[in-house]
Amino acid sequence: MRTVYVIAHPESTHHVDGLVGGWYDSRLTAAGLRAANAVADTLRSRIPAQVDVELFSSDLRRAASTATVIGNVLQVPPILDPRLREKSYGEAEGKPQEWLDRRFVRPPVVGERMDHDEGIPGSETIAAFAQRFYSAMDVIRERYCDRQIVVTHGGAITFIVAAWTMLPIESLGYARFHAAPGSITELREDDYFHNRQVVSLGDTRHLT
Repeated sequence: MRTVYVIAHPESTHHVDGLVGGWYDSRLTAAGLRAANAVADTLRSRIPAQVDVELFSSDLRRAASTATVIGNVLQVPPILDPRLREKSYGEAEGKPQEWLDRRFVRPPVVGERMDHDEGIPGSETIAAFAQRFYSAMDVIRERYCDRQIVVTHGGAITFIVAAWTMLPIESLGYARFHAAPGSITELREDDYFHNRQVVSLGDTRHLT
């Protein structure tokens, strides 16, 4: 039985400052750091000490800092992978959210959604975003380990869950799975049928 814990990094400075995240390299707030410690303690309680663990993380500071806290508790070094970053918002990154909202072009209800141009120079399409996460998850799946932890960003949870359950990438024009900052999503693969299960999505009980 393989279990993958997917962590959406906790509260960061761009959340409280009302700025666009994406690849903008914001840091954890004090509350975010407390939440990262709560995540680490919860994972320690769920993962037996003698079990092998691998830890993967986005290389952006808010995620990497979360992974460092987890790695210190579990005594496993994080493997940083830029493919696990949040969606890039191009020129909007680090700007006030209202700046993006005024310029953002919504995707059509019917028609081209995967390669839709959102009207922000340098912004990543959903197709490009999905493809890099599918690529990252292919590598993680091939490195079989009893317990794997992936620290990423809230907007990326959809693509990890979709890649894990082998949804066709084209379905991501519409499919979305929500996970709050600091949440834990638990995925599982059994050793007999090799079915892949979403055990929990965006669990935040450890934060209360």
